Amino acid sequence: MNEVSGGNMLSFVASTLCCEVRENNYTTMPRVVPDQRAKFDNDELFRKLSRECEVRYTGFRDRPHDERQLRFQTECREGHADIAFIATGTNLQLSFSSNAWSDKPEDRIPTREFVDFEREPSKVHLKSQFIMNGVCVMWRGWIDLNRLDGIGSLEYDAERAEVEQTLLREQIEQYNRRLREFEERQRQYRQDQDRQAESEAEVKKANVRPMSQKDDFYPTHTDRPFVHKKFSATAYLEKAVSNNEVQMRVPVKPATVNNSIVLQNLQKNLYIL
Repeated sequence: MNEVSGGNMLSFVASTLCCEVRENNYTTMPRVVPDQRAKFDNDELFRKLSRECEVRYTGFRDRPHDERQLRFQTECREGHADIAFIATGTNLQLSFSSNAWSDKPEDRIPTREFVDFEREPSKVHLKSQFIMNGVCVMWRGWIDLNRLDGIGSLEYDAERAEVEQTLLREQIEQYNRRLREFEERQRQYRQDQDRQAESEAEVKKANVRPMSQKDDFYPTHTDRPFVHKKFSATAYLEKAVSNNEVQMRVPVKPATVNNSIVLQNLQKNLYIL
């Protein structure tokens, strides 16, 4: 059902813009800001979180403490956990995997670099890479396995920021290229419409020519009725009669016959005989 409605919407947009719209012609929201380093250094939230402060595990608050300890260790080995900064109340869903940027789940595997239970006893050292408010950052810290709290902070991930900056430039360039192509199609369409309108105007102007004295009565277009503004049937007949082109028959009034006169003439003729 969604595919059908999507197709109808694409056809509607195509007819509205008077150009072809492809299904893969879409634009995604940029993941990072243009100047990540400046935002990380100047933003108040990043300045607070960049200092080491107390953090705490916030998962399964309604469960007993011993059960929460087991669940926390299980989640760390799976590669994820919910951690909160106590000072600011910022809650983060962290992912502890080596290839956190990969789209394939099999590539996002937690390694000792990101989850280390062996560095200190009764502690786990964690590391997580992610994008926060358009800035590539890295969370580093440790959590006590018994108390489920510890120390952590945010760091600017310069290596990943450079990769995302390259992707951002490519995305902006692709967007500008599509915008130029769209404007070019619109300009070409307007030019075609203008040329078509000019050609139709020339055809109409060529078909409607001024009438001379010889062809006042005969219109140029024989396939449709044409009436000249100054032409009328009465004026044409009067002109034809004045030029002796048409001979008008004048009706003669019949004479009336008197019956008494006819009888008298007959009697005279009979008398003579």
